[in-house]
Amino acid sequence: MKSVLIRLQHHLPSASVAERGVLEFILANPEATAECNIHELSRLSYCSPSTIVRMCRKLGFEGYRDLRRDLLCELAVRRKNTQENADGLERSDRPEDVIQRTTYGNISSLEQSMQLLDGETVERCVDLLAGCDAILLFGLGASYLVAQDAYLKFLRIGKSCSCCEDIHSQYLLARNARPTDAAVIVSYSGCTEEMLRCAGELRAQGTPIIAVTRFQHSPLEQLATQCLYVVDSEALFRAGAMGSRIAQLNVIDILYTAYVNRDFANNVGRLERSQISKPAPDRE
Repeated sequence: MKSVLIRLQHHLPSASVAERGVLEFILANPEATAECNIHELSRLSYCSPSTIVRMCRKLGFEGYRDLRRDLLCELAVRRKNTQENADGLERSDRPEDVIQRTTYGNISSLEQSMQLLDGETVERCVDLLAGCDAILLFGLGASYLVAQDAYLKFLRIGKSCSCCEDIHSQYLLARNARPTDAAVIVSYSGCTEEMLRCAGELRAQGTPIIAVTRFQHSPLEQLATQCLYVVDSEALFRAGAMGSRIAQLNVIDILYTAYVNRDFANNVGRLERSQISKPAPDRE
């Protein structure tokens, strides 16, 4: 089931003026909303209770109580995940503990990120990639490795794409982009200064942007045309990208597979032609 906050965010562009007030309040204050009954939310968001109920039903909830219950569950999972991350490094951990903790952390990141993705958004992203002249890929650090993985995948099927490790080259790539291209920016935080600069240049050129980023309001989210979210599972100051990197790689796998399936016969033919043969191992 799709995240409550994602559902609210997706409804925002088509919401009525009255609904927009309550949507913006909930998205900006999810923790406070979870503690409010409908009359308190009405007072804080300057919307009538009847408007709140109608909005909830449009979003597929039976009413505000149903939305609030699901929101409480979602926030509880977030808090648990944040706490587990804070406890992710322990001096006393044995190798067996590290194996278990790291593996389950990655599995949890994948499972929770799956709940933030929906077919319609993936389909819109595939539309952008299928209709563009070239895919431009951006990322820094561990996120660059994810962008590089996407580059190698799309290269296999002959899709024109560009990916540069040097940040100055990425600036040039963004500045020389065209409206007929499509950009994929990988940034867990959504706040990396260099990636925001690239996004700004891309917006200035009219190039659509797909952001692979954490589920949290961020400057990158505001600049993106489409967002593919991963769970907000790691502190921004962390020992190293682990669960977030696995989740981002999974998003790329999903996007690439959906792209291949769009023109299955032709793309499978390209994959076969681009297969590099390997010598058979010696058997003695």
